[in-house]
Amino acid sequence: MIDLDRQDALRGAIELLYFAYRGFTDLPDRILERRGLGRVHHRILYFIGSRPDVSVRGLLDLLAVSKQALNAPLRQLMEMGLVAALPAASDRRVKNLRLTPEGQRLEAELTGAQMRHLQAAFDKAGETDEQGWRAVMAVLAAPA
Repeated sequence: MIDLDRQDALRGAIELLYFAYRGFTDLPDRILERRGLGRVHHRILYFIGSRPDVSVRGLLDLLAVSKQALNAPLRQLMEMGLVAALPAASDRRVKNLRLTPEGQRLEAELTGAQMRHLQAAFDKAGETDEQGWRAVMAVLAAPA
């Protein structure tokens, strides 16, 4: 049940989250748009970049999306030469994903923009507030 005394504060927090996300994704979205890509492509690039040789199944689980939802954007990234799918050594039916050198450059540009954005915010807010933000985000990111 929602605490009626906190409704205004909670609505304010929701708005801050929306606006913060918009600011956090603005520059990467513009970079992606120039290539005809969107935010879903960035998520795929980011998680393949941070987990080289992740299997397609592993990526599906990580992103919590259906095979159908992942298929078209992943195929597009592969066709653009940004992602490569290689057979796993242990089971050639399993495809492991990794960024190509061009994919690594794009992912670094996108993630670098977001890291600079976060670093500026953390530097301005201070270490205690950064720790508080991380604690709240960890709770929000936890499975329901």
